[in-house]
Amino acid sequence: MSTDRVMVGDGWVPVPRVTTYELVLDQIQAQIQTGRLKAGDRLPSERDLAQALGVSRVAVREAVGVLKAFGVARTAVGSGAEAGTFLDGAPADALSRLLEMHVLLASVATADLVRARIALERESARLAATHARDADWYQMRVHLDAMAQRSCSVPDFNVQDAAFHVAIARASGNPLVAELTTALRNAMRLTLLARLRSAPDFAATRERLCAEHEGIHDALRAGDGALAADLVDAHIRDFYAEGLQAPTG
Repeated sequence: MSTDRVMVGDGWVPVPRVTTYELVLDQIQAQIQTGRLKAGDRLPSERDLAQALGVSRVAVREAVGVLKAFGVARTAVGSGAEAGTFLDGAPADALSRLLEMHVLLASVATADLVRARIALERESARLAATHARDADWYQMRVHLDAMAQRSCSVPDFNVQDAAFHVAIARASGNPLVAELTTALRNAMRLTLLARLRSAPDFAATRERLCAEHEGIHDALRAGDGALAADLVDAHIRDFYAEGLQAPTG
């Protein structure tokens, strides 16, 4: 009678090492997913949570520190109902900062960033054409006028350019699209600046980019989301033409 032998490593998947504070985070996230916890709710005290989960207070403290770093928790000192650690809806800048750090640390290729930008900004333009409000139009015009000034320096143009694109994203009415767009723009800030500085004739480049921006703006004001999306697509692709070349090999 023969017996089958299973060799160690054959079909077995290593179990990832998980630190205790990550298990605490998992428990808190599970409570949020089930609706038992929501933005504005206060977490149990460090002592009570440690006791309930059977972990050390250090692990709870580390988990709370991560939540605060993510921008989804805040701690109020004092006593009574106003004191303690409260869950908070992640502020927009916290989400953007987190995404930006991930993109930068992952060393994402410029071509991949550009393609992601195109996908996001096409959607932003499509939605902004019908969702933009007076405040959005005002912000876009402020940035357009600033870029059109002959006295606008390369760094200032870079700032206003980013702000114009972010204004379109915010006008889309989709906050997640807006924050993703902001994060990608911020992650590419130095790359954008370097390309502008390398332009042999910045004045001519500024004039061309301003004309393209005005065209996008006009399409948006006309409510033509499809045209605005196509113009944004062409605008980004033309600026990064070299970076979008297909990889070889």
